[in-house]
Amino acid sequence: MSDVILTMKGIDKSFPGVHALKGVDLEIRRGEVLALMGENGAGKSTLMKVLTGIYKKDSGEIIYEGKPTEFQNPREAQDAGIAIVHQEINMMSQLTVAQNIFIGREFMNGKLINDQKMNEEAAKLFERLNIQIDPSEIMDNLTVGKQQMCEIAKAISREVKVIVFDEPTAALTETEIEELFKIIRDLKAKKMGIVYISHRMDEIKQITDRVTVMRDGEYVGTLITEKCTKDDIINMMVGRTIFEDPKQKSNVKPDAPVVLKVDHLCAGKMVKDVSFELRKGEILGMAGLMGAGRTETARALFGADPKESGDIYVDGQKVVIHSPQDAVKAGIGYLSEDRKRFGLVLDKSVSDNTCLATLENFRKGVFLNKGKADQVAKDYVKKLKTKTPNVETTVGSLSGGNQQKVVIAKWLTRDCDILIFDEPTRGIDVGAKSEIYQLMNELVNQGKSIIMISSEMTEILRMSDRILVMCEGRKTKEIPIEEATQEKIMHAATMRK
Repeated sequence: MSDVILTMKGIDKSFPGVHALKGVDLEIRRGEVLALMGENGAGKSTLMKVLTGIYKKDSGEIIYEGKPTEFQNPREAQDAGIAIVHQEINMMSQLTVAQNIFIGREFMNGKLINDQKMNEEAAKLFERLNIQIDPSEIMDNLTVGKQQMCEIAKAISREVKVIVFDEPTAALTETEIEELFKIIRDLKAKKMGIVYISHRMDEIKQITDRVTVMRDGEYVGTLITEKCTKDDIINMMVGRTIFEDPKQKSNVKPDAPVVLKVDHLCAGKMVKDVSFELRKGEILGMAGLMGAGRTETARALFGADPKESGDIYVDGQKVVIHSPQDAVKAGIGYLSEDRKRFGLVLDKSVSDNTCLATLENFRKGVFLNKGKADQVAKDYVKKLKTKTPNVETTVGSLSGGNQQKVVIAKWLTRDCDILIFDEPTRGIDVGAKSEIYQLMNELVNQGKSIIMISSEMTEILRMSDRILVMCEGRKTKEIPIEEATQEKIMHAATMRK
């Protein structure tokens, strides 16, 4: 077919202990958005890394613009017109936004780098993206969502013919997602081949033309988007139907004690006089748009960021939290939205990471009781259905969803009574989401209490017993789940005080 720009045939790739790709086929057409779907660990990202020269295939064939091709590194792929926007942010945190976008291809003024020119060109890109980012800002100062938009701008800044989006909207607001979709439609109109990896079914139906599904490193099949249903796709992915019905009523007992009370918490520009309570056995959903201050509230509560004022009570007793160590001692665990920066040590094993918050329980004199640590890690691998060859595997080699499960295991090992889950299913497929939802329900049934920050409305409505809504650093409303609707939440999320 003349509209086929790239074909992958029989791609095979193995790592020590893992057969990641087993004869996978993929076809990318000009002027088309192809969804690539599958559970975490299905091999989607590995396949794209083979395509872009990050990994070398063991066997199979790649045909690009009619010619057999194999890129030796990502630079070769980029020079040929193939770019990838990775799910995990891949920027130099101490450089400016513009320096990151044009790294390796800087504008020069004689022998000096022309930062002014790079700032001007980056500003043009952001104008096209219709977002407000200062090109001279240090990357590390941006929110996760804005860092992701910079990744997208960096890819689009090149003359590309094929572009891969790997979970591009995981950290974006609804407005940013709409702007991204406008860009994708513009790229599609210019006959670019687009691969779109996402677990969000509504996005797949909205933006894609075909859906290719992988499972356990194998090609399952391809569907025409407009002719298939959400259940068709899910059944191909996991072999079962996943239901996401909203919760009808709170599961918290009327006389459940208050385990956490936050009074007039203030921290920087993003946490302004926030007060709330959390009851035993409750899932308190925190909703709001990007920049509402939800993560900042959680970090101030956990001692990761300094608070300016306010009081925190655990089980009726006032506690002083100056650091995460203080929070952990008070029985509070925090699952960060940025698992790679704050949740894991990527070059350490699954076992080491699982025991990271409870090392004192695994000491044997001055040494670590490796046998005990490994057994605990194995128990949680089994319980959470973590896909890993063994507990000695480095966490950095696991898929995003399985990394998330290791972070959860870390805090379950600590046995904290209060757990803060910040975007717990970000970048996780529907099957793994369902498992994490089930786990959260088991935890509250055991008497744990959870604060769940989520940007997914269906997740908030499905899991919460009560919903706290924030806007611009302030709590604007609390809604019992029995009264909650998407409309009420969105209204409160845009309610400026």
